[in-house]
Amino acid sequence: MQRFTIGAVAAVLVAAVAAAAPAATVSATTAATTAAPAAPAAARAKVAAPPAQPLVDINRASRAELKKLPGIGDAEADRIVAHRPYQTKADLVLTKALPAGVYLQIKGRIIAKPVAAPKGKPRV
Repeated sequence: MQRFTIGAVAAVLVAAVAAAAPAATVSATTAATTAAPAAPAAARAKVAAPPAQPLVDINRASRAELKKLPGIGDAEADRIVAHRPYQTKADLVLTKALPAGVYLQIKGRIIAKPVAAPKGKPRV
């Protein structure tokens, strides 16, 4: 089993964020001289974005729902469930529930919604 230091995990997460950042923007004058004419509104309306997949809540999803994610099998789903609750989705790597590579594959498809405190009388 490979061990990760917090610094190594942070470096992977920073690299992933940097890779996902948009490329440098083009200046307005360059864009104006090289831009193609705008497409008619009717043509733009025909091009629809693919339907967005709902995010999987790692604090509440069943093993079966977790296994639908790429790179998640029985063992990974069991580890995710065993390490609950998560404050953030990056906690999957920090708690060693998932390797960083698998996390990078699924981070856009998951969310860590806060877990509500149990109802009842408060402990004093």
